[in-house]
Amino acid sequence: MGITDVLSLFGGLALFLYGMQMMSTGLEAAAGNRMKSILEKLTSNRIKGVLVGAAITAVIQSSSATTVMVVGFVNSGLMTLKQAVWVIMGANIGTTITGQLIALDIGAIAPLFAIAGVAAIMFVKNEKVHHISSIFAGLGILFMGMDMMGAAMSPLKDSEAFISLMTKFDNPLIGILVGALFTAVIQSSSASVGILQALASTGMIPLSSAVFVLFGQNIGTCITAVLASIGMKVNAKRTTVIHLLFNIIGTVLFTVICLVTPYVQWIEALTPGDAVAQIANAHTVFNIVTTILLLPFGTYMADLAVRILPDSKKAEDEDLRLKYIRPFESSYAIGHSAVAVSQVRDEVNRMRDMVGKNINDAFDYLINYDEKLRKKVAEREEYIDFLNKGISEYIVSLMASEMNMSDSRKINGYYAIISNMERIGDHAINLAEYGDDMKKWEIEFSDTVKEELSEMKQQCLAALDNLKDVSSENVERILSQAVMIEQKTDDMRDKYFKKQMQRLKKGKCKPQSGIVFSEILTDFERMGDHALNIAQLYRGME
Repeated sequence: MGITDVLSLFGGLALFLYGMQMMSTGLEAAAGNRMKSILEKLTSNRIKGVLVGAAITAVIQSSSATTVMVVGFVNSGLMTLKQAVWVIMGANIGTTITGQLIALDIGAIAPLFAIAGVAAIMFVKNEKVHHISSIFAGLGILFMGMDMMGAAMSPLKDSEAFISLMTKFDNPLIGILVGALFTAVIQSSSASVGILQALASTGMIPLSSAVFVLFGQNIGTCITAVLASIGMKVNAKRTTVIHLLFNIIGTVLFTVICLVTPYVQWIEALTPGDAVAQIANAHTVFNIVTTILLLPFGTYMADLAVRILPDSKKAEDEDLRLKYIRPFESSYAIGHSAVAVSQVRDEVNRMRDMVGKNINDAFDYLINYDEKLRKKVAEREEYIDFLNKGISEYIVSLMASEMNMSDSRKINGYYAIISNMERIGDHAINLAEYGDDMKKWEIEFSDTVKEELSEMKQQCLAALDNLKDVSSENVERILSQAVMIEQKTDDMRDKYFKKQMQRLKKGKCKPQSGIVFSEILTDFERMGDHALNIAQLYRGME
């Protein structure tokens, strides 16, 4: 191979991978926000789960992309580990469609797909058409890249050294290792299988050697999911274990079959003389048979993954950290927007719970002056500020990524929600600081005022509790309830202010405590305003 051939080979690989990314990005933008609902409806049944995994992978031509999506969904709680098993099995079947399309020589009309897709992107203004066109343009570019790789490697058929190397793959372990390493490097089994088909088409590698490379390629494709799971929760890591188990079990099984049965001859007999189709068929049979055999044992595979990666018994770290948000870095991760929205939602809910605890403790401190409560309030406020900063930075990073209008609206809504939540936390700190002043001045509230403070606390907590578990089905009810709570808060503030004025006139309370109580009423009313703002933002998001 000359330098031109080498450049053509890598250029073709670049086009293949870029086409795959275009298809994945187009699917993400067109249906990313629907991925969650699709998977929830269809993965409850193992057969449906396999079909969904196969269909998604067939569309984007990448089992790696589908598996990375599943890892993210499991990490964010959108999918259970047992549901993930079926989708992963389906993804392994769906990825074989690339080899079959190559065998059908669809590359001959690939330029038509690319031309039609790019033309639609250039001249049609509809955003949804752009996303669908990206899928078709990506498909065309993918197969044009595959044709370039095949043409670049054709001179190798005259190289005795290369042909000698290929025939050494009669040793199953060497072939499996080469296939796994090569696929791990380029992170695409579809691309590596396509290259293997290009080699086979020139007669440089017989099917008897190629099958072992093919088995290794199925193991190598797991590397992308392994990389995606780094830094994620243990359940996400278990998903990658299931993916590895599937392909390792299949490889061991088919290696034995190849060694003790005329499996290779059976595959060759299906399409005599067509090496490209033979590899495509071997790949398809490998994944379909492995899926059929392992389908009854899917739940046991999930249990085995839990045994391999058990839950940590170590106490949860109390350091400042984001618990749910795990940056989901992948250039072709479909379902990314659904994962991101879920992560932000869970982190915002966690922030809301902390604000609620601070309101509770701050009001109690006003009554009891308990130093332990005061310390807890200060520490929790620091955590709330950290969450506000961390969630905000994550949301800003998401704004630069491709997202559909619905998910973009939700992400923007959460950005405003955490600002309001943080302001409620600041008002809780104000309450604790009023308690510091009361303690310093050595004055206390009367029993009547303490009862009023207790009622205010309950009202604030009711406003926050109303904001739990918001969904499109209940958002109108939550907003209506928030309006009622905010109105009641205003009424309580007016009533307590009048009673405080009467106490001052009658000399039943000291001027300092009167001033502090007036400030408390102001903070109380503003917390109600922010809670209503949050409910309105949730309504706008839906």
